[in-house]
Parts: sequence; C-alpha cells; structure tokens
Amino acid sequence: MASPLPSATPRHIVGNDRWTARTWAALMLLCGVLFLDGLDVSMVGVALPSIREDLNLSTSQLQWIVSGYVLGYGGLLLLGGRAADLLGRRRVLIAGMSVFAFASLLGGLVNDPTLLIATRFIKGASAAFTAPAGLSYITTTFAEGPARNKALSVYTAFGASGFSSGLILGGLLTEAGWRFTFLLPVPFALLILALAPRLLAKDAPSEGPRPGFDLPGAVAITGAMLLLVRTVVRAPEAGWASVETIVSFAVVAALLAAFFTIENRTRHPLVRLGILRTGHIVRANLGAAAIAGSYFGFQFIATLYLQTVLGWSALETALAFLPAGLLVAFGSTRVGPLVNRIGTAPLIAAAFIAFALGYALFLRADLDPTYLTMILPTMLLIGVGFALGFPSVNMQGTTGVADHEQGLASGLINTSFQVGGAISLAIVSAVLGNGQAGGQAFMDDAHTAIGVVTGVAALGLISALSGLVVRRRHSARAAEALGA
Repeated sequence: MASPLPSATPRHIVGNDRWTARTWAALMLLCGVLFLDGLDVSMVGVALPSIREDLNLSTSQLQWIVSGYVLGYGGLLLLGGRAADLLGRRRVLIAGMSVFAFASLLGGLVNDPTLLIATRFIKGASAAFTAPAGLSYITTTFAEGPARNKALSVYTAFGASGFSSGLILGGLLTEAGWRFTFLLPVPFALLILALAPRLLAKDAPSEGPRPGFDLPGAVAITGAMLLLVRTVVRAPEAGWASVETIVSFAVVAALLAAFFTIENRTRHPLVRLGILRTGHIVRANLGAAAIAGSYFGFQFIATLYLQTVLGWSALETALAFLPAGLLVAFGSTRVGPLVNRIGTAPLIAAAFIAFALGYALFLRADLDPTYLTMILPTMLLIGVGFALGFPSVNMQGTTGVADHEQGLASGLINTSFQVGGAISLAIVSAVLGNGQAGGQAFMDDAHTAIGVVTGVAALGLISALSGLVVRRRHSARAAEALGA
C-alpha cells in the first residue's frame, strides 16, 4: 500500500525532483476527484434530450438539470474553499465525496423532475467542497513553479479525460436509459472514499493564522452567490425586467454590500479582500468565467441541434464532441513546460483566440451539415482552447497565494467557472425560447445564441490581452531599472 502524501507544510513541499510512488498515488487520487466531476457533467449533458423526452420537459425546465448543479456548486464554492483551509482538506474532501455518492444514487432512482433537480443541486453543493479541497491540496503540496505546474497539468488532463470518457459512456448509457448516467458515478465515488484515508495524510489546516470561522461573512456571501445564480438561471422564465428578477438582484446587491462591510471590519475575514486587488488573480477569474460561460452555452446549443434538429443519437452526439475532449486530455499535460517557458498570459490569450474562432465557425451550421468541414473544425478549436486555457487559468489563479489561503483562491477560481457558466446558459436559454421549434426557426435562434457565446469568448480575449499589456509594461520597467 502506498504511503500517504505528507501534510502540506513547508518542510514537506514536493519539488521538481523525481517524485516517489506515494506522491504519484496521492496525486492520482486527487485527479480522480476532478475526473469524476468531468465524467458526471459530460454524461448528463449528452443525456439532456432523452431526459426532456422521458419527463416531458420544456427547454427552460431542462436547463435546470444543468443549472441546479451550477446553483449548488457556484453558490457554495467560497464557503467550501475556506472550509478546506480552516477544517483540513482531507476531512472536507471525504465529507463532500460522501454526499456526492448519495446524491448520485438518489438521482438515478427518482421519477419526479423537481426531485431530480434537487439531487443535481445537492451534487453541485458537494462538489463545491471537494473541488477546492482537492485543488488546494495540490497547490499546498507541490512547490510553486515547475513542480506545481507539472502537477496541475496532470490534474487538469484527468479532468479532460473524465469529460471525454463521459461523452462516450453517456452516449452508450443513454441508449440503455438516461438513469444510468446518474448511477455510474456512484462506484467511482465509493472507490475514492475507500482510498482517500489511505493515500492522503490526515492534514492539519495550512500553516498561518488559525482564525475562528467568520460565520456572518459566510452567511452573507453564500446567500448572495446562491441567490445570484438562482436569479440568472430563472430570469429567462420570470423575465429579466420582472419584479421578481429586479428584487432578487437588489437583494443580491444588499447581501454583497453587507459581505464587504463585514470583511472590512472583522478581525479574521472569510475572504481577505486584498486578494481581489491582485491583477493576475482577477484576470484568471475573469478568464475562468469566460471559458465556462462560452462553453456551457455552446454545449447546450450544440446538443439540442445535433439530437433534436438533425436527429442524431446520443452516441453520435458524444462522438461529435469527442475530438475536443481528446485534444484536452492529451494536450493539457504539455502545458506545464510551456508555462515554465512563456508564462500563463500568452497561453490564455491563445486559448481565447481558438475559442472565438471555433464558435464563430459554428455560425455556418445549417440543416444539412457535413461533419468534417462544418462541425469538426469547431470541435478541434474548442479542444485547443481548453487544453491551453483551463490549466493556465488554474495556475494563474493560485500563483503567489499563501498556503493558508489556497483553499480561498481555489474556491474563487471554481466559483468564477460556475457563475460564468450559469449566466451564459441563462442567456442562451432565453434566446432559444421554448426550444420546441424545429427546422429553420430553431436555426435562426441558434445562430443568435452562438453569437452570444462567441461574444463571451471575445470578452475573455480582451481580459487576456490586458494581461499581456501589463506584463509588457512590467518587463519594460524592469529593463529600464537594469539599464539605470
């Protein structure tokens, strides 16, 4: 049996020398957590049209299968990240994975759509604790620089592998019944739960201040994030200008104002606000929001297009997306050396160029597409974008952060992914309307929706380019200082 990975304290930091078997075993376990998340998301995504047909859901109701997960995930991530810092990462990861396994089993058994959405919320809430716990365990164990970049490259590649595997498994399982896509994660989760106590050391919270838990701040920010995500996913149905939506946004603003007031006054804040004044961290979070925002919307559009309009099976749809997943799985592991040579900023900019081009090319989609010339180029460009962008924003968003705040930084970056995805998905759902229209009527709405996701990718590119400008200015100043 492999020995546990040492606790994340300075004397046990893993460098870039040859890693031991115990180091790899623990890293593989943490990769398994992200693999499971990618597996679950992609399987359910492929199964959406079958779920709609079986349960007779509208597009706005179907959106909640995705948004219910995002609501729990995005609403609780900051709390989950801080809990990992304060309570211990292994403890939080095991507790969250236990809830994830239970919710997966329940989701595969229920018949009521409301209960199904509730299980998705619970799974998202559990992932809000496992994701930052796993990521911060890595960032506090591997030394910043080449060692951490290598670990994060492997970590994100497993997430992509989970997504790719989920596409194929989701397609195959949906042919037998969509419920199997909810049940399959259960044995994976149980395996992680069995191995975690053996492979991960019983860590103390990271070195640094040992504050009490900022309960008022936690209540304010968790309430604000939950209500924000709920508001943006419900707005297409309730109406963006409705009293309900306006009041909800007003309450979100009030909760956020209360949160910032609390954090400025409390001795041991849940979120040190100074972290939000660090330029590269802010840009990493904006990049994460744009990556997820553009892709969540695109996947929703493309899945409905391929299955509802073109009549493709779930497996054929999965195979259509597969090239993107394979590129990410094999390309992410090579990002670490690139980051060591040129940094994260150029890679994030290149990623958004690939995303924007890929989505723009999909505007050519029609009622009689040729896969090789019309669909495949988009999938390949999305794969390039994810392979370069996903690991890079994770590295950038956790660089220069003290160990006792790595859970917070990890929670922030994951929150940005989920909130960005929720907002974009809500807008796309509103553009598509009830989604029951077929033929050219659907294509007209779909082209508008694709324009939305292309615009989101363009906003991400603008943020990334601003990072390159800042880096160039810093280089110029450093050169001037040396010349003086």
